[in-house]
Amino acid sequence: MQKNIYKDGYTCNRELSWLRFNDRVLNEAKDPSVPLLEKLKSVYFFSSNLEEFFRVRVGSLWDMKNAKMSKVDNKSGLTPAEQMDAIYPAAKRGCKKRDKIYEELRKDLMREGIEDLAMKDCNKEEMKFLKKYYKSNIAPLLNPQIVDTHHPFPNLQNHITYITADMKKKGRTSYCFVAVPQSLPQIIVLPHKKKFRFVHVEDLLAYQISSIFDEYTVNETLKLTVARSAYVDADDEAFEDILDYRKKMEKVLKERKKMNVTMLTVSSKPSNSFMKYLLTNLKITRREMFTSAVPMNMKYVFGIENLVDKEIKEKVTYPSYTPKLSAVFNYKQSLFHQVQEKDVLLHYPYESMDPFLQLVKEAANDPKTVSIKITIYRLATRARLVDYLCQAAENGKEVDVLIELKARFDEQNNIDYSEKLEDAGCNVIYGFERYKVHSKVCLITKIIASKPEYAALIATGNFNENTAKSYTDLAYITSRADIIKDVVSFFANMAIGRLDGKYNTLLVSPVSLKSTILSLMDQEIVKGEQGVITCKLNSITDEDIIERLHEASLAGVKVKLIVRGISCILPGIEGKTDNIEIISIVGRFLEHSRIYIFGSNENEKMYISSADFMTRNTERRVEVACPIEDAHVKEQIHQYLALAFRDNTKARIMSNTGRYRKINRGDAPVNSQLAMMRLLPEATSSIPVKNVREDTVAFTTRYNHETDNKKSGRKNH
Repeated sequence: MQKNIYKDGYTCNRELSWLRFNDRVLNEAKDPSVPLLEKLKSVYFFSSNLEEFFRVRVGSLWDMKNAKMSKVDNKSGLTPAEQMDAIYPAAKRGCKKRDKIYEELRKDLMREGIEDLAMKDCNKEEMKFLKKYYKSNIAPLLNPQIVDTHHPFPNLQNHITYITADMKKKGRTSYCFVAVPQSLPQIIVLPHKKKFRFVHVEDLLAYQISSIFDEYTVNETLKLTVARSAYVDADDEAFEDILDYRKKMEKVLKERKKMNVTMLTVSSKPSNSFMKYLLTNLKITRREMFTSAVPMNMKYVFGIENLVDKEIKEKVTYPSYTPKLSAVFNYKQSLFHQVQEKDVLLHYPYESMDPFLQLVKEAANDPKTVSIKITIYRLATRARLVDYLCQAAENGKEVDVLIELKARFDEQNNIDYSEKLEDAGCNVIYGFERYKVHSKVCLITKIIASKPEYAALIATGNFNENTAKSYTDLAYITSRADIIKDVVSFFANMAIGRLDGKYNTLLVSPVSLKSTILSLMDQEIVKGEQGVITCKLNSITDEDIIERLHEASLAGVKVKLIVRGISCILPGIEGKTDNIEIISIVGRFLEHSRIYIFGSNENEKMYISSADFMTRNTERRVEVACPIEDAHVKEQIHQYLALAFRDNTKARIMSNTGRYRKINRGDAPVNSQLAMMRLLPEATSSIPVKNVREDTVAFTTRYNHETDNKKSGRKNH
C-alpha cells in the first residue's frame, strides 16, 4: 500500500524539484566566472534537459492522466493532472528566463568577435554567398511537403527542426512543412577576413521558403520542433508476441515516433488561425505550446570553439583540460599484475579511463586470459571498449556481455553494438523483463601457474569513453578475494536470469541493496547524536529511504547529503529534518558519482554504487554497491567529499522550501572541481600510443571489412 508521506510536511514533488535543478543549470549562464561560450553551452543543456524531461517524465504523467488513474504523488499529494498544471507554467517561466539570457550572451559574444546573425543582418555580399550556398548545398537535400485535401498532416519527429508556413494560392489556404536535413551543419560560416560571422541553417531555410513554394503567397513562416512522449515499455503486452528482444526494442523505437506530443516549440507566436491549425492537428492545447527565441537546434555551440581563432577561443572557453593518467600505475608493466598487488581508484574526468581500457586490451591479447565479463548500459558512439572485447573474442577468449537494450535514448546504439559483439563471437545477453541492468561491473579472469587470478572493476558511471571526460565518476579496480567471489556469483546469476542471488560483500538490487541501506541507517539511528550519514547522489525519491532519513534526523544523527538533481526530502524542517543538510553542485563537469558512508572513524562503512536513492534504482533495476575497505582508496574518497562540502563557489544549499541559495561563507573561494583538477598527480609513465590507438584502428578496419563482406554475401579471405 502506498504511503502518503507528504502529509508529514517534509517532502516535495519530484518533477518540480527537477525543474529547480534545471534552473541551476541555466544559472551557470549567469555566473561571471564562466566563459561566454561555456555559458552558451549551459543554455543548450537547459533546453536539451527540458526536452528530455517532457518526453520522459511529462510523457508518463500524460499516460496516467489519459488512463484516468487517480493515483496521487505520495510526496506532494498532487494528481497527474495537477502536476502537469504546475509543470507547464514553471517550465515556461524557465524558457522566458533562458531566452533573455541567450540574447544577452549573443550580444556579449558579438563583442568578442563571434557574430551570430539574423538573415536581415547580412550584407549584400553575404546574401549572395548564402543564396549560392543554399542552391548548391541545401536545396538538393530537401523534401518539402504541402498539406491540403490530398496531402495529410505529417508525422513530425523528435529532434527534427521543421520550417512551416501558412500559404495561399488562388484564395485557398495551404500549409507546408520542410524538415531541416540532419546531415547539414547547424551553422554556415560567412566569408570574412577578420570576424567570425555565421547564420543558422534553419534561418536560411526559413528565409528561402518562398522560393521553394514559388506558386504560393507565403503569409507566415515558423520554425518548430516537437517533443513526443518516450514512455513506451518493451515489457508491455503489446510486444509480448515478439520473442527476439532486439527486434522488440526496434519495434519500441518505431512506436515512439507516433506517441502523443507533450511539447511544441515555435520560434514566435503564430497568428490565431495558424495556431489553431497546429494545435488541432497535433491534438494539444496552448498550454503545450512554447515560444523560443533561441535556435531550434543548439548543438552548434560545441563546434564553434574549433572554428574561431585561438585568441578568441581562449577568451570564451575554459582552459583546456586533459584527464590525467592515474599515477598509481606503471604503464611499462602489466596493469593486471599491479592490480593483484593493490586496489586502484580511477576518478573521472580528473583521471582518464585509458587505464581501464588498457587493462581490457591487455587481457584481450594475453594467452593466459580465460574470460572477460561485463555489463554495459551506455557506450560512446565510437567505443574502443567494444573493439577490445571483439578482439578478445577473436583471440579465443570467452567474452560475456550483458548489454541493456532498454537504456533510454541509447537503445539504437546498444542494438547496433550488440550485433557487432555477436558477430565477433561474444556471448551477448539483454537483461531481464521489467528490470534494467544498470550496474557497471567488469571481471577479467586469467589462469596463472594453474590458478585462476582475477581483476574486477566496479564503477559509479557508464563505460562511456566520451562522458568519462565530463561526468564525475569513480571506478574501483580490485582483486580482493571477497569482492571477486561476489562478482563471479553476480555474473553467474545474470547468465541464468537469477535476480535473487546471495552476496556476502556486494549490495545488489533489487534484493539486498535497499534493505542493507535501511539497516545501516538504523544502526546510525541507534547511536543518536553520535550517528553520521554522509551520501553523494544524483537524486533522492525513494519514500522508504526518505522516511528513514527523517527518523535519523529526529534521533539527532548528522545527515550530510550532496544531491545534484532531484531531492524529494526537504532539509531544515523544524522538528522533522533539522539535522539534514543538502547541497547541490553544478559546474563545469556533471556530478554523477554515488557514494554512501554510514558511521565515522573505525566504525565507518563506505560504499560506491551505480544506484541513486530512487525507487526505480532500489526496486526495479539491477544495481551494485561495492564496499571500500582499502585505506588509501577510502582516504581519496574522503578528500574528494571534503572538498565538495567546502565548495562555496559552485555549491548551492537547499532551503526548507526546496529552493536553493548560494553558500555564504567567509572562507576563501573553493571550487571543488577546479581543486580536483589541480590536486591529482600525473603518471610518470605513459601508455604506448600503439597500444591505445593503432591496434584498435587495424582491428576496426578489418572488422568492418569482414562485416561488409558478410552482409554482401562475399566470403572472407
